[in-house]
Amino acid sequence: MTRQTTRRNFLIASATVAAGVVGCGSIKNHSTSVAQEQLPVKTAMGERELGRTGVRVPIFGLGGAGKTPIDKANRELQAIAMIKRALALGIRYFDTAASYGSSEYHLGKVLPFHRNQVFLATKTGARDRDGAWRDLERSLKRLNTDYLDLWQLHHVSFEQELDKIFSKDGAIQAIEEAKQQNILRLSGITGHHEPDVIVEGLRRYQFDTTLIPINAADKHHPRPFIPKVLPVAQQRGVGVIAMKVPAYGRLFKPGVLDGMHQALGYTLSQAGVDCAIVAAENIAQLESNVEVARAFEPLPQTALAEIEQRTAASWQDNTFFRAWS
Repeated sequence: MTRQTTRRNFLIASATVAAGVVGCGSIKNHSTSVAQEQLPVKTAMGERELGRTGVRVPIFGLGGAGKTPIDKANRELQAIAMIKRALALGIRYFDTAASYGSSEYHLGKVLPFHRNQVFLATKTGARDRDGAWRDLERSLKRLNTDYLDLWQLHHVSFEQELDKIFSKDGAIQAIEEAKQQNILRLSGITGHHEPDVIVEGLRRYQFDTTLIPINAADKHHPRPFIPKVLPVAQQRGVGVIAMKVPAYGRLFKPGVLDGMHQALGYTLSQAGVDCAIVAAENIAQLESNVEVARAFEPLPQTALAEIEQRTAASWQDNTFFRAWS
């Protein structure tokens, strides 16, 4: 039996399992038994196109890792409640990864009911073809879906990793094969360590998206992401998804920013940024974040400059994630 046949059989089996979970014959076509759970088509949040993909997403999405119950195995009830509340608030973009604890599992408990109304993104940290396929198969099974809206190469930090990814048996082969089998809509590259590596990745392959840190503190870093990555992404039509927007809340320490309205406002006001993903510690925080996203309007240059000035003395504390690899 060939590897492709095995994968097709795996996907069929996964879809059958998922159908049992959601109580319908297909993940993409829901039966009337869950019709009462259908979500409004329109949300109160603004939308933007992801680069030149033709895919529009809300400007604010929910992150599935960090200080959140979504990735915690012992907090399933809280995780499911948060995911359901996010849907009710109008969130349609959900971000996770193969390495995010129980995140995919928890999302797979809720999102299949609304699969054709949400944008589901996950990631693989594998750099080789076979390892990436293993992650993809596990992700599909845990998420209870037979396709992904976006599959991303996770936390790419060094040029040696790019060499492996783009080698004969590299992870890029898994992306190409999965696209050919209609398992993926879009592919992306993510990183929070070195902007030059992300730029090189974008030059080596026509990724659809990139997920990178976009916040006011990172501007002061010796190698900032905004001026290095955004122009290349715009030139190549790559969608930009922002992460590390409040730097895990460190931007809200006394003397820095006043709150999410400044952090998210700064991020979404950057030319070329299409949306931002932020995790939430609890439902109250989630609701507050969504309220800010709903009220967002692009900030004038004077406001952006003031925010940058307020982060100038604390940029090192707020770019701690740059050391991760």
